[in-house]
Amino acid sequence: MSLKKLAPAAAFAFAALFATSAAHAETLSVAATPVPHAELLEFVKPALEKEGVELDIKVFTDYVQPNMQVSDGQLDANFFQHKPYLDSFNEERKTNLVSVGLVHVEPFGAYSSKIKSIDELKDGAQVALPNDPSNGARALLLLQAQGLIKLKDPSNILATSRDVAENPKNLRFRELEAATLPRVLPDVDIALINTNYALEAGLNPVEDALFIEGEDSPYANLVATTEEKKDNEAIQKLVKALQTDEVRNFIQEKYKGSIVPAF
Repeated sequence: MSLKKLAPAAAFAFAALFATSAAHAETLSVAATPVPHAELLEFVKPALEKEGVELDIKVFTDYVQPNMQVSDGQLDANFFQHKPYLDSFNEERKTNLVSVGLVHVEPFGAYSSKIKSIDELKDGAQVALPNDPSNGARALLLLQAQGLIKLKDPSNILATSRDVAENPKNLRFRELEAATLPRVLPDVDIALINTNYALEAGLNPVEDALFIEGEDSPYANLVATTEEKKDNEAIQKLVKALQTDEVRNFIQEKYKGSIVPAF
């Protein structure tokens, strides 16, 4: 209805209400990788709008810029990483990002286009790992859990291939950027791939992984922001929106075990 058709008093009240609503709306810019993070953010976007928060989702395909742009103040928060990665990033880049809430676990898996079972893995096989400290160690810990290697410190969450104490199959390790791992599957015997990148590549972690982490994985994905913004009302509303029963049901129905709720 046009304001011109309203009585002057009513038109004034309507305009005032609209102006108040607009003034209270807050835009929250959040960096995310495409799957499943951006999909989860899109799911909660309508609920946040009702809470007066307009969610501006910025999609990235790497693990560096989402943190750098939040640290630099270009974006408000991000949603793509787990705590071990965040801790190692803060230490390496001298940033001061903090977790404000856990959302889900993406069980880490091993994939191959050459073999159908880990029993087929040959001596001297080439194994591709993520080249960032936390995910590289996560891959090695998973290989250790399968009995393929043994680390000097079996619990070291920042282990590298140099920390392998026993390697009975003489596995050869290639450390590559996490996002590229699905593309190198034809060139290696197995690749240890983060679930978000596996999903983007059309791999089904439940059906296609040779082996995969259990649901008790400590690598829960989180929402991160700066120390200064951790108590920001809009960010707190985002975390609350991501930890509802509706989101839990959405995760379980859409991803069918490929990712699992962590709240």
